[in-house]
Amino acid sequence: MNWKNIATVYLKELTDMLRDKRTVRSMIVMPLVMMPAMSIGIIKLSMILDEKVKAETPTVMLFGAADSPAVVAQLKEKVKVEIVPEAADWKQRISDKKLRVAVQLPAEFEAALKTGIAPAVTIYYYSGEARSASARDRLTDFFNQLSVETARARLVEHGLPAALAQPFETKRENVAPPEKVGGAIFGGLLPYMIIILCFTGAVYPALDLTAGEKERGTMETLLCSPVNRRDIVLGKFLMVLTGSLSAMALSLISMTVSIVWFGSTLPQKAAPTMSIAPEGLLGVLAMILPVSVLFSAVIFTVALFAKSFKEAQSYVQPMIFIVIAPAVVGILPGIELNAKYALVPILNLSLVCKEMLSGVWHWNYIALIFGSSCVYAGLALTLAVRMFNREDVIFRT
Repeated sequence: MNWKNIATVYLKELTDMLRDKRTVRSMIVMPLVMMPAMSIGIIKLSMILDEKVKAETPTVMLFGAADSPAVVAQLKEKVKVEIVPEAADWKQRISDKKLRVAVQLPAEFEAALKTGIAPAVTIYYYSGEARSASARDRLTDFFNQLSVETARARLVEHGLPAALAQPFETKRENVAPPEKVGGAIFGGLLPYMIIILCFTGAVYPALDLTAGEKERGTMETLLCSPVNRRDIVLGKFLMVLTGSLSAMALSLISMTVSIVWFGSTLPQKAAPTMSIAPEGLLGVLAMILPVSVLFSAVIFTVALFAKSFKEAQSYVQPMIFIVIAPAVVGILPGIELNAKYALVPILNLSLVCKEMLSGVWHWNYIALIFGSSCVYAGLALTLAVRMFNREDVIFRT
């Protein structure tokens, strides 16, 4: 192994890559601009839509309202709703999103409130539809409050304290430090994003340095040089690894800056009190290194078998589903890190990163995961070197 030759091949490939506009777009522009723009755009859009839903006056159809004029009057006064006339096709209207909810008041509901226990009020809504759910929640709050106020009025009539209707309140207070809150929120999402970025960042360089060179006819020229093939493949591999790590690092930096800036523009009450421990983030970056080596080596090896860039894309693109599946499993609730999961590639990274970002450091699992990831990466890199030395792979016909 000649490190000078490896460095020469690496610098040659790096120079060629930086001259390629497609590389600049995929490795620099996309991570720095597109990823944070999309993330902030999605968050901003969701906030705008949420505010729009809250500001809307939902349409409500009341059944049995004639027997309860006082209840209907209170509803109109306290809740922002538009009451529409009764119709036989109310279920279809809710399904068509022309009507948000329908409310069935029991017969003689208002009289029953004054004399005894009234039957239940039924609210019909469209499950999964945001505007219908918002209207449902408003009406549920109104009828719950009406129930408490009715109970208080009865107690006062019988000479009892009104507080008996609600003898105590339940208060909630968060005791977790901000970094644990941030780790719990971002602990599943951040490793997932890092894994995807590391994979996608390695795709274009790997395809271009293997199938792309075959297609351009420059692979033969490089193989005719006096440089050992192992040095050539290691130099190319380092370029692929650079693409993987740079895409991940640039995306994280730009997204962090964007999120911090976006958070500073929010009102103080709207901004959540949370942070991510710097040591947790550093731990994630350290754990991702062998996995990035694994991705780079595997993609490089697979792309070697292709005769053209387009063919290599057809080989590599389905691999993204193999990467996403264990990363998604790591986000699911109830999946916790153990010795068995610590040996599963990608899943182990997702689980341990979630723990570290939450401030939990299982050093035995961390060592096992880092060690196993290094073994997997070493095997993949060894396979890449062997495939590059096979003539039937390089010059496949």
